[in-house]
Amino acid sequence: SAVVFPKKIATEQQSLMLVKRLLAVAVSCITYLRGIFPESAYGTRYMDDVCVKILREDKNCPGSTQLVKWMLGCYDALQKKYLNNSWLCLQTVTECYHFKFKYTQNGPLLDFGSKDKKSESSIPCADTKKASILLIRKIFILMQNLSPLPNDVCLTMKLLYYDEVTPPDYQPPGFKEAKDEGLLFREEPMYLNVGEVPTPFHLLKLKITTEKQRMENVDKNILQQEGAAEPLQVGAVSRGDPEES
Repeated sequence: SAVVFPKKIATEQQSLMLVKRLLAVAVSCITYLRGIFPESAYGTRYMDDVCVKILREDKNCPGSTQLVKWMLGCYDALQKKYLNNSWLCLQTVTECYHFKFKYTQNGPLLDFGSKDKKSESSIPCADTKKASILLIRKIFILMQNLSPLPNDVCLTMKLLYYDEVTPPDYQPPGFKEAKDEGLLFREEPMYLNVGEVPTPFHLLKLKITTEKQRMENVDKNILQQEGAAEPLQVGAVSRGDPEES
């Protein structure tokens, strides 16, 4: 009944397990609060006093079963250290949740759209559990304040790999080779840096990209959450940034 996040990360395996669990909670919360799947596709869990919905396989909801398979495929690529980028997109891209993965000698470095070169070094874990809960709380706030999605929204997930280490024929379970790698926003995109969770082996950051007109509906007062060290940051996507393009 509980989602367990260790207070101390001593090994790479513990850190990897933390990343998997936090990734599962984040994706589940996003799809639940955006109304992608019905209530029956989720189970109820608790992170301390925070009630979260966790996506599960539901025979009456093929879409949720497919997304669970995609998540397991992400885990496979992450463990093999092949995974470079993962995009969870609502097409034609209305919202995009960008997960970027890097690896260090001490273990994989999970970076959600970070541009800070200092983040590539090992970071001491001050309070992983507190940071994890804070990140999920911020997701709750944002998902509940973004404009409703179109009725005909479609969910997709794309993965990119490190070519120098990934076998040419590798595809994780649930995925097939894609013909294109780009993302097309119908309207001008904006990004939102939500927060981060550090461990000695990973740095997890979450970035959400959505249409500018939808982001403008978010009350600026919610971007500073009580207990947060820094406010949530909203900005425009730079067309000159190779990472963004």
